[in-house]
Amino acid sequence: MWKNRNIWILLTGEFIAGLGLWLGVIGNLEFMQAKLPSDFLKSLLLAGGLLAGIAVGPYAGRLTDQSSKKKVMLIAGFVRAVSVVFMLIAIATGSIWWMVVFLVLLQISAAFYFPALQAALPLVVADKDLLRLNGVHMNVSTLSRIIGTALAGLLLVIMPLSMLYVSSLAAYIGLFILTFFLDIDESKGMQQAMKSTLEQTSFKDVFPIIKGLPIVSMTLIMTLVPVLFLGSFNLMVINISEIQDSSAIKGWIYTAEGTSFMVGALFIKQISDKVSPYIILFACSFMVGLSQFLLYLAELPVVTIAAFLLFGFSVGCFFPTAATIFQTSVPKDFHGRFFSFRNMLDRISFQIVLLISGFLLDMIGLQLMCVLFGGLSIIITTIFYTRYKHTQTRTVQQEK
Repeated sequence: MWKNRNIWILLTGEFIAGLGLWLGVIGNLEFMQAKLPSDFLKSLLLAGGLLAGIAVGPYAGRLTDQSSKKKVMLIAGFVRAVSVVFMLIAIATGSIWWMVVFLVLLQISAAFYFPALQAALPLVVADKDLLRLNGVHMNVSTLSRIIGTALAGLLLVIMPLSMLYVSSLAAYIGLFILTFFLDIDESKGMQQAMKSTLEQTSFKDVFPIIKGLPIVSMTLIMTLVPVLFLGSFNLMVINISEIQDSSAIKGWIYTAEGTSFMVGALFIKQISDKVSPYIILFACSFMVGLSQFLLYLAELPVVTIAAFLLFGFSVGCFFPTAATIFQTSVPKDFHGRFFSFRNMLDRISFQIVLLISGFLLDMIGLQLMCVLFGGLSIIITTIFYTRYKHTQTRTVQQEK
């Protein structure tokens, strides 16, 4: 597998794209912190970019299935590089509206680029190597986030904000050039796309399946617990930076969370055969709530880093476990529609949490919001753990 040039190009491209992305994310937070006093306005701005990505999502998926993956990645890469120019204009003029253009273009390009990348992976390796490649791809993505955020925090201390975006632009241009060297046989993917058009199925068919599998519907609802944290993540980072009067803390937070996520993903592989996936799910959900409670002491850097370390470890265990429950419980014939629905649910809930957290940060502040979200997370976890134990007890009694 590792002798395949396409694999190295795709993985290197993922690392470069992630590096540029997270340099830009830290830059976005710094710019908004200086220009927008209201957290709710910050949340509206971030949500606007996400909405643009959701709006073009169905078309992006259809185009990816019908067209050359390499061509889609090249066009998306070009748009992404152009988007940075608008952010440089925003910094030069001090106008938040140019940043809106930047965020919209960036999210649109991401909506096309990442599905094309995911669709390209099965075309460059044999099926037996696909699971290993997906695992390596996830770790490369996480590593780029760790290095990108740490580097951004360092660069903000020693150079102007605009240079952060110049570095991001250089990364995107490098990725665009690298993509030209891909050589993918797409005949396999095109045949599958043609077959899917002949077998028309309804997206709504997945809902009776979810309703008929209580463990799946329960896990779907429980994924809202980490979303309560993830949806407000960037706004919390801005607030913590203001509370501690430190720009560097942004990079340290992202680095701590990303590193801990990788540790959690490795740890879960070691215990998955020994502990019930449902127990892991409940334990991780509880730890997410606890990490939110810890941020009540957000003025203390050590406690802040500890909270994000705990959160990163928790979601590093939570998401692979939830994915395993979905993959083993939902019939394979419905996997495509189910995971499409889950992706839509995640995006919508993320935006709702983003807007609510922006409002709450303006109304009650970071610490009380974290206590509120932490309490809600613990309550959700307790309710579903109680229901799970009741179901288990009833099953045992019926077997007797």
